[in-house]
Amino acid sequence: MKFKAFLTENGVNLLEKRFLPALDKMGKVCHLFLSREKAYFLHNLLSGEGIQCVALFHRETLFDDYRISSQNEDCIAFAIDISLLQRAVRSSVSICSEIGAAGSTANRLQIKLVKKLPPNCTQAMPFLTFETKGYKSAVIQDVPISKPLSRAQVLELQTALDMAQDLPPTLVQVPDLNQLQNFVDRMKHVGDLLNVSICKYGDLHLQISTTLITLGAEFRKLLVIGEKAVAPSEDRNLSAQTRSERAISRGDAQSVQVSVKHFSKSLQCHLAKPDCAFYGIAPQGACLTVIFQFFIPGTRQTDKSISLHCRLPVLDPGT
Repeated sequence: MKFKAFLTENGVNLLEKRFLPALDKMGKVCHLFLSREKAYFLHNLLSGEGIQCVALFHRETLFDDYRISSQNEDCIAFAIDISLLQRAVRSSVSICSEIGAAGSTANRLQIKLVKKLPPNCTQAMPFLTFETKGYKSAVIQDVPISKPLSRAQVLELQTALDMAQDLPPTLVQVPDLNQLQNFVDRMKHVGDLLNVSICKYGDLHLQISTTLITLGAEFRKLLVIGEKAVAPSEDRNLSAQTRSERAISRGDAQSVQVSVKHFSKSLQCHLAKPDCAFYGIAPQGACLTVIFQFFIPGTRQTDKSISLHCRLPVLDPGT
């Protein structure tokens, strides 16, 4: 089992300044899943608890001179502490900058899997090692990782990943995540459960209720991808809650209940600087899916080399 590559400048920027800060908010530990063509950061795909989060990078987006081999069809997966990984990348970038400022051109950042014997141990342990080579010296940082997953575990992870890629039949686009974040920040002090309704007309309804207060927000006429419908004219002057209930009864909308804490946590993915987000409910209300979209810089075209999405567990089977 071997893995060795150089991080590209773009890859370092994506990880250090955008994705690792966002992924760190999703959970302390994730699986790093490497294949011949892609690299995935995966949260909670095997545990089945909490938010599932999938970050995908095409190989050339992060790496240069990429070499991987294993008996699992050249796939390698292991658990890693996000904060330790983030610290190592940040420190390596700082060292690279210092070496570069000193006039060296050989300040590329290499990343590889190694086994080493830690102090006071009798058994070698696996590490993800970052190595920065200068003209006369090299700086090495070791990030401890779990024992690489077995063939059966890799297959289980791949199966869970394939299932997590399923798209809801209707997705609505939320262009302003800050507006959504501000509303959720106010709701956090009201209650713990959030009702989310998504309508084929392009409406997103959020509502939190207690015995004393009901607080809601409605986002209308959003861009719809997938199954669409035209809102009946007789619903135009009705309240948001009534419109939502009527749409659900007609089969034009779905509603699920999720944790406010989970919903708020998923919004921390804004640290990865997506250009917009899509919300959708899986068939039979299995989960609430949030897909973050990234554009190629300077365009309105989707950057297909990176992706990020979350699946929030549902607390109620939905309607």
